[in-house]
Amino acid sequence: VNAYVADLGKRMAAESERPDLPWEFHVVDDAAVNAFAIPGGFIYVTRGLMSSINSEAELAGVIGHEIAHVTHRHSVQQISKAQLAQLGLGIGSILSSDIAKFGQLAGAGLGLLFLKYGRDAENQADQSGFRYALGQNYDVRTMPNVFVTLGRLSEASGAGKLPEWMSTHPDPGNRIQHIEKMLDTVNLDQRKLIVDREDYLRRIQGMTFGEDPRQGYFEGNTFYHPQMRFQMQFPSDWKTQNMPQAVVGVSPNQDAIMQLGLAGQTPPEQAARQFLSQQGVQAGNASTASINGLPAASSYFQAQTEQGVIEGIVSFVSYGGQTFGLMGYTPTGKLSSYDRVFQQTIGSFSQLRDQSKINVSPARVELVKVPRQMTLQQFNSQYPSTAPVEQIAIINSLEGPDAVIPAGHTMKRVVGGRPAGSS
Repeated sequence: VNAYVADLGKRMAAESERPDLPWEFHVVDDAAVNAFAIPGGFIYVTRGLMSSINSEAELAGVIGHEIAHVTHRHSVQQISKAQLAQLGLGIGSILSSDIAKFGQLAGAGLGLLFLKYGRDAENQADQSGFRYALGQNYDVRTMPNVFVTLGRLSEASGAGKLPEWMSTHPDPGNRIQHIEKMLDTVNLDQRKLIVDREDYLRRIQGMTFGEDPRQGYFEGNTFYHPQMRFQMQFPSDWKTQNMPQAVVGVSPNQDAIMQLGLAGQTPPEQAARQFLSQQGVQAGNASTASINGLPAASSYFQAQTEQGVIEGIVSFVSYGGQTFGLMGYTPTGKLSSYDRVFQQTIGSFSQLRDQSKINVSPARVELVKVPRQMTLQQFNSQYPSTAPVEQIAIINSLEGPDAVIPAGHTMKRVVGGRPAGSS
């Protein structure tokens, strides 16, 4: 899939205003429905986006739009305005290890990637992306389909990762109107236009759909990581999230954070020394007591951040050839309220032995060529999915359960994954 996306992107970028950039195109193993660009010619689309659209022409419209953000230097302008503020987020200003850089469940580093452009920049990117796609003979009449799908997914999700597109891009409805106006200005030779639905769908056959539990998942407030074989219990009333950089829990009052992440292969005592030697960090009482039989080094600490002084506990634990960093922190003066919670959470880190938790598998996209005309409801009865029928409608660009599917039409369904109702 990476090679397929890179080939398409490089063909389009070669005809852009900046063909000599070292363009790179990648598919991100993330359930979020999104696409983004980084200055210098680095374009990313998520598997969540790819499993939600339905043709190469639609993909070309998305990639063309992101290429345009680079050719018009939108990201550079945004970063120059946002850089200092973003890099000062929360613990990120003091944490030099790979644990994470967080404030309010947002990665400071990611803040520079997922930038929200102004309306003028988005319209400019839509116009250029339209032109790049049309230059490769893609049927640009499919571009509104992408925005319809994104809008429906965001509306249906209500929570979770899907609205990320909405947080970084303007309202899809406005963009549909903008593209329809552009369509009125061009004469399209329909005989030459490329949609390439069937080949595109073959590319995503078997693709992981939704969150991949092998990368870690929550059941209630217990976090399980099947591949790394560990588990950890977060406080029951805390809001939790599994992110690429770390696993995070935030207290109900949003005045305390627990986070867990990789800290490389440095032995725990050395990792603790490195953390505590950072500028602005003061060490408190330290310990080398093991955690559930695993080598560990822990210390209370106080640290100066852009938002003020924080205090907490940090522990580095050696397990499975890796060192994990576990940290709980809160604004100065509140540690006594959270000390026991931090200790209990850190102390819950342990080996995962339950095979039922280890042997989870993700849901996947499966293609079905419909043998006869039927409604989506009939299709779902004959070829059931582990995702709701409403979601199946959206990812197949169908209006709803009563939509009629013609004979011979290729449909996406979702199979496998964790049982329905699992968090």
